[in-house]
Amino acid sequence: MPSEKQQEHKDNLTQDAEEIQPDPEVTEQGEEIKEDLDQLLDEIDEILEEDSEEFVENYIQRGGQ
Repeated sequence: MPSEKQQEHKDNLTQDAEEIQPDPEVTEQGEEIKEDLDQLLDEIDEILEEDSEEFVENYIQRGGQ
């Protein structure tokens, strides 16, 4: 059986969990940051794709070189 202290601690945790509500402003800021990061990653992917193609083209040996 749970002791009185354990039960009290469990009740406090339940009350705390019920009181937590997400802040709409913070959620909106998080979404904006996520969109910015996605755009940045897309840009990095494009740059790496272009540069890697150029690197491979320059690396290929031509005519026994």
